[in-house]
Amino acid sequence: MSILKGMRVVEGSAFVAVPLAGMTLAQMGAEVIRFDRLGGGLDAGRLPLAPSGQSLFWAGLNKGKKSIAVDMKAPEGRELITRIVTAPGDDAGLFLTNLRVRGWMDYESLSQHRDDLIMVSLSGDRHGRPQVDYTVNPALGIPDITGPEGYPDPVANALPAWDLIAGNLVVSSLLAAERHRLRRGVGQNVDLSLKDVAAATLGHLGMIGDAVVNEAPRSKSGNALYGAYGQDFLCADGQRVMVIGLTDRQWRGLVEATGIADEISGLEARSGRSLREEGARWDLRHDITAILAPWFAARRLADFAADFDRRGLTWSVFRTVKEAVAQDPDLSTDNAMFRMLHQPGLGTFPVPGMPATFSEAARNAPVAAPVLGEHTEEILSEVAQLDDTEIAGLFDRGVVADHSSLQGRAA
Repeated sequence: MSILKGMRVVEGSAFVAVPLAGMTLAQMGAEVIRFDRLGGGLDAGRLPLAPSGQSLFWAGLNKGKKSIAVDMKAPEGRELITRIVTAPGDDAGLFLTNLRVRGWMDYESLSQHRDDLIMVSLSGDRHGRPQVDYTVNPALGIPDITGPEGYPDPVANALPAWDLIAGNLVVSSLLAAERHRLRRGVGQNVDLSLKDVAAATLGHLGMIGDAVVNEAPRSKSGNALYGAYGQDFLCADGQRVMVIGLTDRQWRGLVEATGIADEISGLEARSGRSLREEGARWDLRHDITAILAPWFAARRLADFAADFDRRGLTWSVFRTVKEAVAQDPDLSTDNAMFRMLHQPGLGTFPVPGMPATFSEAARNAPVAAPVLGEHTEEILSEVAQLDDTEIAGLFDRGVVADHSSLQGRAA
């Protein structure tokens, strides 16, 4: 997708949020240059790994970028990164990082070399302390409302939700600041933190207000859909399904498909509540589940799946990730977002491109992540604008490296 063609973004990052932001921009057509230490970044070997020992995680979050390997401890290396970040060009001078280093890789230092620099920095919390999803969630109470109903211990979540939201906010912030620069001619520093992203989300969802104005704290509710009706059920063939009755249409469809209208009418009469209301469905969820459970327990998935789809119900089968990849066409090349891609050292498997489609720009096919230092010489020449002699000197002094020289060191 070339909607951002011509834009150049430099990224110094690790973990999830900022690499995700850079990859998203790359998939929209921006040139994204990632710099790393000579031995690779902090997450170069993060799980999951391919049988070769190379990181599938790293490859997934760095698709389509260019890579330069630099000795960031050396003054020459720091000067070189500064030169790349602040290189001239109307569509350049854009920097993303969560590795801000005071004294040279911060806005105050870098903007002295380019006064219209746009720098977006992600920190752990607003005090500058390190945080990850696994620390932010406990601090804000999320594990206390996650897990089986009545379960006494906190339950962490495997999905790094705040990282994912923060990564997309980094993209939004960069594009907003770049629009401001186009209109006003000035750069700026944009700061956000992972914990603030999480705290804001809790506020947006009404969870902070709920904790303040209501006496009873929110409790765990297992797989139930909070606030309306949604529940998992075990079928006769051992398959487990999730059915949703969030909206009135969804609820009526579920009642009709399972033929439980009389039982539901009886429940309404006994409780004095109308189950057309979301809140009533939540309050009476255990009674509803008791009515529905025998229906699912007596049927195999094949007995009702086609009818549920024909009726347009909101439902799903529980799968492992392996099962989903094998069974769900949305994770295959049947979905235009995916391409079968061979990635050296990793293997061949479906790789996603940009999820969004633009009517005026074609979706680009996903591009494999670079190997460490793959574009070092190209970046030194075209971005840092060094001549061949200067480039050779940097290689000779070990300030930079490319893939072949790094392989030689490892050997």
